[in-house]
Amino acid sequence: MLNISNNPLNKSVSLDHFESARRVFRSAYRRHFNQFLLVFAIIGIVILFLPWTQNITGQGQVTTLTPEQRPQTLQSQIPGRIEEWYVREGDFVSKGDTILRISEIKSEYFDDRLVERTQDQIDAKSQSVGAYQGKVSALQRQTSALQNERALKLQQAKNKLMQAGLKVQSDSMDLEAARTNIEIAQRQYDRTSLLQEEGLKAVRDVEVMRLKLQETQAKLISQQNAFLASKNEVINAELELSKINAEFADKISKAQSDMYTAQSSQFDTEAQVTKLENAYTNYKKRNSLLFITAPQDGYVNKAIKSGIGETFKEGERLVGIMPAIYDLAVETYISPIDLPLVHLGEKVRVQFDGWPAIVFSGWPNLSYGTYGAEVVAIENFISENGKYRILLAPDTGDQSWPEAVRVGSGARTIALLDDVPIWFELWRQLNGFPPNYYRPLQKEGLTAKK
Repeated sequence: MLNISNNPLNKSVSLDHFESARRVFRSAYRRHFNQFLLVFAIIGIVILFLPWTQNITGQGQVTTLTPEQRPQTLQSQIPGRIEEWYVREGDFVSKGDTILRISEIKSEYFDDRLVERTQDQIDAKSQSVGAYQGKVSALQRQTSALQNERALKLQQAKNKLMQAGLKVQSDSMDLEAARTNIEIAQRQYDRTSLLQEEGLKAVRDVEVMRLKLQETQAKLISQQNAFLASKNEVINAELELSKINAEFADKISKAQSDMYTAQSSQFDTEAQVTKLENAYTNYKKRNSLLFITAPQDGYVNKAIKSGIGETFKEGERLVGIMPAIYDLAVETYISPIDLPLVHLGEKVRVQFDGWPAIVFSGWPNLSYGTYGAEVVAIENFISENGKYRILLAPDTGDQSWPEAVRVGSGARTIALLDDVPIWFELWRQLNGFPPNYYRPLQKEGLTAKK
């Protein structure tokens, strides 16, 4: 009893005749209880010095090791309308299998023979290109013929000019001879007149010489006319030469202009052919997009657009597919304060949802139902949830992960860090300090080698 009342009962009531009181208040019981407390205290102190593995816990989910193995959705590159489904949800599809067929909803692609008609346009334009090429070749030949004809005409005019020049020289020599003859005739006439006055020559001789002088003067005038006519022929030949140059230059320029016009039309038609060929390829490729096919082997998870006749836009999700072959991994998230403590290649324990487990986070050797993993990637940019994403792959040196684990199921991760005494871990937790910062030995060795 505590004896805190003004009417103490221990003096008026005796408990000795009660068997339970005799057993409780005997000295042997108190001695055993004190021994128990002493042993418990010693065990507690010993436990405080046992090793404890510091760890970082996180929540994540099962995913795949490579991006192409993760669940994906199939989209259409073009807007359309669902016409027919060839699979059901849960069906296995191989790469290239048709999943559904769609149809066009844009009016410019309604023509079922759009590809054939575009090919016909390409053929027509190609023939037009051939016609322009023939026209260009004909104009090139015409230009060459005109150039050859101009060369012959010029040569002929040059020869004529040369002949006129030679004739001028000949007439010039004849003119000089006529001038010489008139001087001789004048001297003979003067000499005959003088002799006639002296009575040595008859009047008839003077008249003959006068007649000869007049004839010589007439020949001189005629030769002067011939000389001037020859010079005029030279001028005419030069004019003819210039006329030929101008005439053929105009003809050749016109032929070249027509040829360049034909070439321009040819190039424009070739550009139209190229544009039509591009459109033909696009139409042909667009026709192939009317069938949505499986990009890889997998299972159809969910038909997002399910109704027949339902329309959709380009890039809109139509169906989800899960690859058949994948390598499991776990993505987990850690706080920014713990990021410097995680390194590539570190060991992590994983507990999967649905698998019973007994976990001692500080004593991983005593845990049951956890599986080994290894850090293979650390995200360098913070995620939307304010934490950093860590990717874990199965540890090849540990127990294999369960085969029944599926992508998307939950997982709890425990990253094993440094070993410290339990009392230190309790002191750290009470003060809110982060785990000890450390570097793996293998990382230091790699750094030293580098």
